[in-house]
Amino acid sequence: MRLSLKPLGPCIVSNSSRDFTSRSCITASQPATFTRRFMEKRGSKNWEGLRKEVEGQWVHSRGNPRLVKLGKRWMEYQGIRNWDGLLDPLDDKLRCEILRYGDFVDATYKAFDFDSSSPTYATCLFPKNFILDGAGLPNTGYRPTRNLRATSGIQLPRWIKKASSWVATESSWIGYVAVCQDKEEIARLGRRDVVIAYRGTATCLEWLENLRATLTPLPSAHSDCMVERGFLSLYTSRTATSPSLQDLVREEVASLLQSYGDEPLSLTITGHSLGAALAILTAYDIKTTFSRAPLVTVVSFGGPRVGNGNFRFQLERQGTKVLRIVNSDDLITKVPGFVIDDNGVAGDHDVRVSGLPSWIPKRVVDTQWLYADVGRELRLRSRDSPYLGSINVATCHDLRTYLHLVDGFVSSKCPFRPMIKKVIKSYGAQKIRV
Repeated sequence: MRLSLKPLGPCIVSNSSRDFTSRSCITASQPATFTRRFMEKRGSKNWEGLRKEVEGQWVHSRGNPRLVKLGKRWMEYQGIRNWDGLLDPLDDKLRCEILRYGDFVDATYKAFDFDSSSPTYATCLFPKNFILDGAGLPNTGYRPTRNLRATSGIQLPRWIKKASSWVATESSWIGYVAVCQDKEEIARLGRRDVVIAYRGTATCLEWLENLRATLTPLPSAHSDCMVERGFLSLYTSRTATSPSLQDLVREEVASLLQSYGDEPLSLTITGHSLGAALAILTAYDIKTTFSRAPLVTVVSFGGPRVGNGNFRFQLERQGTKVLRIVNSDDLITKVPGFVIDDNGVAGDHDVRVSGLPSWIPKRVVDTQWLYADVGRELRLRSRDSPYLGSINVATCHDLRTYLHLVDGFVSSKCPFRPMIKKVIKSYGAQKIRV
């Protein structure tokens, strides 16, 4: 994708708006300047996303633990009040936190071996203790404590397994758990934070699981509480040699609660695309399994729909907080299935479905295609950015596009602030990661 230098439309930020010039985050009071040498140094393999050069100095959140202090308001930024008053206009401290968690997700892509010809395909490129350092996040104050793997429940014919080993890869590295250990960062955050980060779709079987888009009941839950079949399979499936993602998460969370349960603690689960869906399932599972679970927050980027109205109701009842970052131009956020119009729980009657005649909804329910969006939504649009050279399915869904849009968003009345300039470069052939 080429950098587009289209002229900015008028956008005036009033004096009453949030201060967007703080150097403690990744914002700048002057437009960034990009030299040819800078552009050449940011090659496709070394592209690190949200960076800018301002007056010869780097102003960036990555690897910098000394950002704006949250202190006693940390629960507010973790969604205890459902982010009321923080989303429109977007609070600058919340922007920093969203981008910080986006960096943790970006690390999952950088640490994953995408080379299908490699003997280490679908594994983590770095040792556990060096995941963040290897992915370009050396000074976060967090220490990785557990590698996470997801296993597909799809049974392929034997001849396919023999033909191509990469096609039949059942279990693959999908993310990690990291715990904040730096005293200064704990003081800044107001608590010790645990991050669970997931990547999006990468393997053949993960793609096939995405296509299993009908709803299925959650085990050990109310029969009307249903989620997407493929996502649930990736979360709960196991083999004789590979425990399920659910097993790994429960074991690690139990250990962390044992170690840090008596101090202020938060669990933040973040992911992109498929990872966003798994993040919501993980949050639900943690709150269901652990009676002593602390505040659990999901920060999702470009996530598809996960469950029905009853699943949404159960999430809200257990106190799980979900902030969905949605690009209106991203097709993936509009699938699978149909969506309920109101905020109630889907039943067998009086169900309204967006864009459909009144006689259709009952059949939709019967065919298990009636979904519900969960949590609060921060809605962005690729077309609002004057710096995206092209808008297509792949680039609209790319995690780097999401981080770019979050950094530039002001409010629904002023979608993109003029002092921000970002470079969005492709890795070559773009892939849609669901």
